[in-house]
Amino acid sequence: MKQDLLNKHMDVRAFAQSSGSVAEENLLARYGRLMQETQGLGAGNTLKWSARGELRLDSAGAEQIWLHLKIDARAPLTCQRCLLPADMAIAIDQSYRFVDSEELAEVQDAQAEEDVLALSPDFSLADLIEDEVLMAFPLIPLHDPCPVPVKLEAVDPGFDAAFKEKRQPFAVLAKLKTEKPD
Repeated sequence: MKQDLLNKHMDVRAFAQSSGSVAEENLLARYGRLMQETQGLGAGNTLKWSARGELRLDSAGAEQIWLHLKIDARAPLTCQRCLLPADMAIAIDQSYRFVDSEELAEVQDAQAEEDVLALSPDFSLADLIEDEVLMAFPLIPLHDPCPVPVKLEAVDPGFDAAFKEKRQPFAVLAKLKTEKPD
């Protein structure tokens, strides 16, 4: 059943009704968009995840479909200070409530603390896992501290020398005046 949840579309309603639970480890290489974002590095790193379905009753007594997802991974991103790979720890513990339509999900998501998603016959748990990991990446990955000394300024000796020379814009005209025509 584990492989079916990642390789096929998931029936979230049935998973929640059965109080389904699954945990697995996958290589980062299994997730194409993660490999693009990490520039192919870390393909052998593991991504551990677990999913649990649940039915809850709301205040009106109606059933609500919930999916709880936990993810732990290490992703090699490029440190923006030293430009070397930096393993970033990713830890996600997120719950989702499912509703019957996209319109309802959009309205309720703006008001709810939890994420609200629409039930869909083509729901992919693998895509949700990948989306969550991508959204958890830091905007500016940095080592703390960098493993190599970082040059934080650039010095070009010729840059300052160019400004020290006094520019004389009419020197070319003066030169033409002293030259004899052929």
